Amino acid sequence: MPAKKTPIKAALKKVTAKTAKIGKTVASKKVIQKSIEKPITKVSTKNDEAGTPLSIVIRKRIQAEKARFHANDNIARFIQPGELEGLVDEVAEKMQAVLESLVIDTVSDHNTQNTSRRVAKMFVQEVFNGRYVEQPVLTKFPNVSRLNELMIIGPITVRSACSHHLCPIMGRIWIGVLPNKESALIGLSKYSRLTEWVMCRPQIQEEAVVELADMLEKKIKPIGVAVVMDADHFCMQWRGVKDRDSKMINSVMRGAFLKDSNLRREFLALIERK
Repeated sequence: MPAKKTPIKAALKKVTAKTAKIGKTVASKKVIQKSIEKPITKVSTKNDEAGTPLSIVIRKRIQAEKARFHANDNIARFIQPGELEGLVDEVAEKMQAVLESLVIDTVSDHNTQNTSRRVAKMFVQEVFNGRYVEQPVLTKFPNVSRLNELMIIGPITVRSACSHHLCPIMGRIWIGVLPNKESALIGLSKYSRLTEWVMCRPQIQEEAVVELADMLEKKIKPIGVAVVMDADHFCMQWRGVKDRDSKMINSVMRGAFLKDSNLRREFLALIERK
């Protein structure tokens, strides 16, 4: 027979059960209260760029304006002061990964210990610099003397890179200008500066001379403009067919140079003497 509960034990059990129930209720209330008092995390509408690679930040600025950023485009207006240094840092980090993927021991090989940063600085600050800096200032002068004779500037040494393999393009450019009384005149050095700015980007030669001719037409507004480029392409000499003697020569003729065969012949004959 089970032991009979005494009145004291029965009372204690009742009190214990009631206390446990009260405890659960209190705990439940505390959980509810805590969840109510917990601050709601607000979703920030501000674009937090902390930790985002700088190249992605710049890319988003360009895409927001639906602008183009091909290899031979200038994107200087989307880059803020001081960011080029940050871009060098990012390119150096990724170039280091390239060297490691090429199984080059950059730790013990003293020749390649700082190669990634040297290459990054070369790309951003030198050979592709025409992508990241503003167009050089071109001081223009009125054609007071009403010059209308053929002017030839060149050969201008150019250094560029093939956008297919990033191999060097080394060559020369000649520019022919036929002004009229309404044309603006620019200093001779400005032709070289503008040419370098256009060429310091990954591109193909055919497009580069067209872009240069477009800019000269826009800036000077001449009767005619001509551009001839003669260059060695290391993507043919260094790799591929490895033909050391291959060159590419192309020209763009606008206005009077396109319509007047005598003017065109005179320009081409004069640059051949160089």
